[in-house]
Amino acid sequence: MGYLINSIQTLFIGLLRVWTIPIVLMLSVASGFTTYYGLSHFITPWIALIITIAVQSIIVICSLEMAGMHWRANRIRYFSVLCSLLVALTASVSFSYFKFYEISQQDNVHISRINQIRTDIKSYLDRVLVIKGDVLKQQRADLEKATLDVQQAYFGTHAQIAEGYKKQVGEGPFWKHYNQIYQEKKEQQAKFDHDFSELDKDIQKLQISINALDVATHIESAYSLMLENFQNVQLKINLLSGNIGQSLPEAPLLMTYNQFKAPVQPSAAMWSDFSLFAFICAGMVEFFTVLLSYRLEFTAPGPLTLEEENLVFECLRQFTEFRINKNNELEMTIEKTEIERAKRYSDWSRMFAVGLLLSRGFLRKIDDKTVEFAPNLYPLIAEKMSDKINKLKTESNIARQVDADE
Repeated sequence: MGYLINSIQTLFIGLLRVWTIPIVLMLSVASGFTTYYGLSHFITPWIALIITIAVQSIIVICSLEMAGMHWRANRIRYFSVLCSLLVALTASVSFSYFKFYEISQQDNVHISRINQIRTDIKSYLDRVLVIKGDVLKQQRADLEKATLDVQQAYFGTHAQIAEGYKKQVGEGPFWKHYNQIYQEKKEQQAKFDHDFSELDKDIQKLQISINALDVATHIESAYSLMLENFQNVQLKINLLSGNIGQSLPEAPLLMTYNQFKAPVQPSAAMWSDFSLFAFICAGMVEFFTVLLSYRLEFTAPGPLTLEEENLVFECLRQFTEFRINKNNELEMTIEKTEIERAKRYSDWSRMFAVGLLLSRGFLRKIDDKTVEFAPNLYPLIAEKMSDKINKLKTESNIARQVDADE
């Protein structure tokens, strides 16, 4: 049962290690797409593609390299690999940020463009409405003055009436003159009230069409309707400008539909409007790629032949100093002991075995004096130890049988 459980566990771990490879590749492709998208907006696409492939390759290779080395073994090489990894990660995250920024800020950009239209139109209409209020106020004042002049002319109390005709009540020529002025002012007031009422209706339609941009299913038709309503308002305002004889504020130049729906273009300005969510998403893809590559601990180990396995087992037995290190791995000292130095012992064969195992990925170097077992070395040693024990048992049984026969 124990052997079955161990076999299942070994199979499961092996499948996980195998499955990690396509996951790392898919993450690299995903990260490469976002990196290429951002980079292609600044340089030629085919150059961006080459740089993207190089950056993603460096990330995976450096992660795998760091998984198979210890910084104390070769500090210069370790930090060179670490610096290469950091530079590649910086480049990848920086250009991937633009894609995630576009996705995350798409709704915000849409809302900001609508708010910009609202602000421009509101500023324009506010200035027009101020002038409208002044015009209506002046028209009412003129109408009130004309009404007062008509009344004074009727009762003969107007200041412009000669002394001989004052106090004469009735609809005389003087009254007719001021009554005509009054009727003209009254008609003008009515026309202004009608025109401004129509303008208010068009403004209301314009505001409704602007609000509809937030919830419209067909954005193009909704935006066209908004522009049409704005043009109607602008036309009414220009006509009123001619009627009142006063220049009105210049209308804002609204963006076209293509400008309104244009996607976010990657630029350095995106960093000024920094989006933490987009940056975390860009970094998260790279983090998973580095993490899985690092945990894969893949150093391209080649299989050992039967002769190499026997050679390695016999040579490793010649080492005498073993211990369990902080990584819970078996660690051994490959340096000669004092006794071996005194005897001038030649350790060429066992050091050859260490070099062979290091090159095949079965050992990992910690420093100049120690190495540790890689996980794939334990089954090989266990198998050789089992064969050795079984051979000893067989020889012991044969020896007992010979003694019993004698």
